[in-house]
Amino acid sequence: MGIDTESDVEANLQIGPTDQGMVRIYIESQGIEIPMDFTPEEAEEIASEIMAAAKAAQGRKS
Repeated sequence: MGIDTESDVEANLQIGPTDQGMVRIYIESQGIEIPMDFTPEEAEEIASEIMAAAKAAQGRKS
């Protein structure tokens, strides 16, 4: 499976600040928990990448 292949796997995604000043992306699926902590600067880069991917996906729908 590649990044551009659809999947039927469901997951819970939560994003929020930690008490240590980091940004946590927390993914839970099928009993597996993945907490990932990022600096605020890294989180902003990730957000930019998500926005760029959303715009690219909108372009493919047209």
